[in-house]
Amino acid sequence: MVPTRRHLLASTGTLGIASLAGCSAVDFVLGNDSLSFEAARAVVNEATLSESPYAESKQTSDTITRTFEAAGQSREVEVTNKIAEYDRGISILGQEYRWAMFTVLSTPKVEILGEAFNPVADMSTDELIALIQDRYDQIGNVERDSTRSVEVLGESVEVVRYRAEGRFTEADVRLDLTLHITEPVAVAEDFVVCFGVHPRQIDDTDEINQLLGGVEHTA
Repeated sequence: MVPTRRHLLASTGTLGIASLAGCSAVDFVLGNDSLSFEAARAVVNEATLSESPYAESKQTSDTITRTFEAAGQSREVEVTNKIAEYDRGISILGQEYRWAMFTVLSTPKVEILGEAFNPVADMSTDELIALIQDRYDQIGNVERDSTRSVEVLGESVEVVRYRAEGRFTEADVRLDLTLHITEPVAVAEDFVVCFGVHPRQIDDTDEINQLLGGVEHTA
């Protein structure tokens, strides 16, 4: 089954569960304060959307609390990721469904006393896809298809396309899927990861590239 937009929010939110950003390392180590970090939002700009079949569906925040250790001290850390979601209508079996989706995740990064806490920085696209697949078994038989370079946030970024299988529960339809995911992009105090999914019967690669080129970070 292909995740709904709500499921995509939850799955992409897991990418940043160990991420942190911007507070007092001294207070953290000494135990004087808890830490709360929030990413700046990354979105597709309006000019790009005006020329795209995709439209904004929602912007949300995903806050997670985890315990981390630094210099022998354990502290609770609250992390807030920002997610922007976009979709477009797809006609399948005579019905239109908004099953082509594009998600932009902004997740905080941090170093405390020289120690990095966000695993996203070192994750490959295969590992990022595995996080989504492991959390939601509705996407199966994922295979790497091709690799390309696209400019995202001013950098040439590797984007990997995958072939997969899924099922849309609302219509009880099984479909072949195409997945697109970027390697993490470091910008300001965050990492940005973009993820797209659409039925394989359409080729939205150009549209996904267009959206990737229009991503902006608001910091």
